[in-house]
Amino acid sequence: MLKQFKRYIAAQKLFLRKEKILLTVSGGIDSVAMCELFYQAGLQFGIAHCNFGLRAGESDVDEIFVKTLAEKYDVTFYVNRFDTAQYAKDHGISIQMAARELRYKWFDEILTAENYQYIATAHHQNDEIETFFINLMRGTGVAGLHGILPKQNRIIHPLLFANRDKIKEFVSLNNLDYREDSSNSSDKYIRNAIRHQIVPVFKQLAGDFEQTMIENIRKIRDTETVFMEMLELKRAQLLKTEKDRVLINIAELQMLNPLRIYLFHFLSTYNFNGETIESLINALDDISGKQFFSPTHRLLKDRENLIIIGLEEEATSCDLISITAETNTIEVPLHIDFRQTTESEIIKINPDKNFAYLDFDKLKFPLTLRKWKQGDFFYPYGMNGKKKVSDFFTDQKFSILDKEQTWLLCSAEDIVWIIGWRIDDRYKLSNKSKKAFIAHLYKTE
Repeated sequence: MLKQFKRYIAAQKLFLRKEKILLTVSGGIDSVAMCELFYQAGLQFGIAHCNFGLRAGESDVDEIFVKTLAEKYDVTFYVNRFDTAQYAKDHGISIQMAARELRYKWFDEILTAENYQYIATAHHQNDEIETFFINLMRGTGVAGLHGILPKQNRIIHPLLFANRDKIKEFVSLNNLDYREDSSNSSDKYIRNAIRHQIVPVFKQLAGDFEQTMIENIRKIRDTETVFMEMLELKRAQLLKTEKDRVLINIAELQMLNPLRIYLFHFLSTYNFNGETIESLINALDDISGKQFFSPTHRLLKDRENLIIIGLEEEATSCDLISITAETNTIEVPLHIDFRQTTESEIIKINPDKNFAYLDFDKLKFPLTLRKWKQGDFFYPYGMNGKKKVSDFFTDQKFSILDKEQTWLLCSAEDIVWIIGWRIDDRYKLSNKSKKAFIAHLYKTE
């Protein structure tokens, strides 16, 4: 088994021989076998043990056993005692979830403080099969059926090459002591119920059930790799990033089949859940204007695109900004520089729409910077008549989000500049103008 262990580590590129690994050891047969294999392979390791305090004195005996194990191998021993039940109660989660959160937070702290490269757990092939059935019941889709990955970020699983029987044989041949966890016999936990009630039925129906399942899990994992490559290819084709937003063309999106799978993959990155995505699918043919929210993002259905923007991007410190004749610059909510010309200064007008050249003497200070509202109108530069700002937005094919993020520069009640787009014709410079007020918008890309 030692040779298989070494080959597996090399084949899966779990870690380098010079790297130091933190072994998570409960004292059970699997983690004891893992310790012995690391020791026989001459690898660098330390041992971490969690005392969750869930089995009264039995938990304390486990702690003492693992401490003795660390002394046997002459490696560093780390132990932490948790009030797991209280943590679960305080956070409204299950005992199992609480134990997981507590231990991995602590393991990460050890890795950082003690210069370990990876955390190793003693999961094996039978754990993979049980995890498969757990995820099958939870409806996790393909991603949940690929089994336990050999390496995921800083967590490695160096025993996935072996099943429970091989581990028992190895422990027996090496005369290793281990602790029996009494909770393993209880079927109140889903994993135990699967181990004791479901797997034995399949083994009666097919003697090679376990090996067949491991092969199936490997095939699913390979299929998932191809599947994810295709999804990522489509993501790159459809999702376009513009400044602080992501656009998805609705017509192109609706050509994908099955739409639900693609959309879930695209939007789960932005923390949209399955229920919200279902509602969005049903709204794709509706008129524009519908909005959907995740904890971190807002999605707007516009005429041609789905628009995604982070909620933090929409925060603004003020809705109305005052600009005096002496104001030189503002940074929030937009970066705009202001200056006045002298009466004798020759002005060279920059045609860029991010510049506004206004007749200073017609302005009433302080000017105000605000968002648009229904009923707003102005006299677009180059036109004789007035136009509703909302109609101007429509002509320019503004999205809902574009409208929300557009600011107006106003003199008293008059709009003198739709910032970054068009000035008001009444405030333009003419041959009668004596002085100009110039505003320059700096757009961040």
